[in-house]
Amino acid sequence: MSNKKFVLSLGKIKPIRFKSLWSDIKEAIAGSERDFTETSLGKAIFLLSVPMILEMAMESVFAVVDIFFVSRLGADAVATVGITESVMTIVYAIGIGLSTATTALVARRVGEKKAGKAGNAAFQAILVGLSFSVLLAVPGFLFAKEFLLLMGASESMADEGYAYPMIMFGGNMVIMLLFIINAVFRSSGDAAVSMRVLWMANIINLVLDPILIFGLGPFPEMGIKGAAIATTVGRGTAVCYQFYLLFKGNGRIHLDIKNLSIRLHVMLKLLKLSVGGIFQYLIATSSWIILVRLVSELGADVLAGYTIAIRIIIFALLPAWGLSNAAATLVGQNLGAKKPDRAEQSVWITGFVNIIMMGVIGTIILIIPDTLVGLFIDDPAVLQSGITTLRWLGAGFLFYALGMVVVQGFNGSGDTLTPTKINLFCFWLIEIPLAYLLSMTLNMGITGICMSIIIAESLLTIIGVILFRQGKWKLRKV
Repeated sequence: MSNKKFVLSLGKIKPIRFKSLWSDIKEAIAGSERDFTETSLGKAIFLLSVPMILEMAMESVFAVVDIFFVSRLGADAVATVGITESVMTIVYAIGIGLSTATTALVARRVGEKKAGKAGNAAFQAILVGLSFSVLLAVPGFLFAKEFLLLMGASESMADEGYAYPMIMFGGNMVIMLLFIINAVFRSSGDAAVSMRVLWMANIINLVLDPILIFGLGPFPEMGIKGAAIATTVGRGTAVCYQFYLLFKGNGRIHLDIKNLSIRLHVMLKLLKLSVGGIFQYLIATSSWIILVRLVSELGADVLAGYTIAIRIIIFALLPAWGLSNAAATLVGQNLGAKKPDRAEQSVWITGFVNIIMMGVIGTIILIIPDTLVGLFIDDPAVLQSGITTLRWLGAGFLFYALGMVVVQGFNGSGDTLTPTKINLFCFWLIEIPLAYLLSMTLNMGITGICMSIIIAESLLTIIGVILFRQGKWKLRKV
């Protein structure tokens, strides 16, 4: 896309009129009935992104509040959560990979005005997700303690905290379904429904967290085990609500007896698309696991500080993921409606808005990293590690913002292979070797690991923009 076209795309963002803005916010939160392939791009992005940002904002609140309660149990508990989350990212990777494929299929069918086929694609995605969750649940439940020891936990940490990974891995089905079914709602244009579902999950979790962790009222004190139960119950309740909406609701996607047939050709298409999406995130998350393993070599205090800082970064970045998901939906729907130029414009406009939003958030993180980490723990060694991590990673927010949108643009088109190749190069060939070199060989510790992250993520954005401008993704058939 030329610079002139980029400027023209930004020109599609109309000046803000506060009365109209309030009306648009209410429409976005309540749920819009608009055809997003016909509505002006600025309004379409706004109506989709507001509920998606609010959805991810609640998820980010959950990530921070959850670790806030767990941190009251000490550094070992925080480190246990950090280790578990590092490997739970495999579950997230498969869930996100499947939801990426679901987004591409459902959005394309919606853009083609084929609601029945969109519903059937949704059902096939649910079946595939259930199959994967069973395969992951059994070994995760049986070997939770051994997993903690393998990842560098001490014997005492494994003995006291093994219930946390056991419950999280054993109950991974609710995570998988939450991701996939929310992708169905978002890609169809029912972003407000996804928002309400995730808010339900996280509000239940936030209420149950202190009750089960510390044993408030008639409930026994469960410690870190209570945190896992609270999370699983919250997400499980939300999944039940999702199924109610799919079968009884009046949204854009509705499942009935016609949709419940198994269509192998649709399932195979979904799996083919999912392979790219799954490997895309597995590459990223496996590098994350290796980084956590490197950090664990620096001691439990450093790992605890790093874990807290990463939760804060997640808190800051998840709203940006919401905006990126809006771009993926618009790309898929507009390609289905045979409007590839409009699909491209939606990515550049969304990327510009994301850069502004994340620039502000990144600046705040750089100004007060000590205050942010201090909200969770007051141990000097843990504080120092967390502050160092925040200072380094906060400096890369502008690159992260654009990179997220461009990657989701590829994914929304059904081209999940290109981001996979980019991830392979940036994370496995650059980030991991560089992290080891800087942290271990050159003895730079946590600073070296953070430097490797920001270098790899910035390179990912540069390569992604170059390839996206070439436009080959527009020719992708789904």
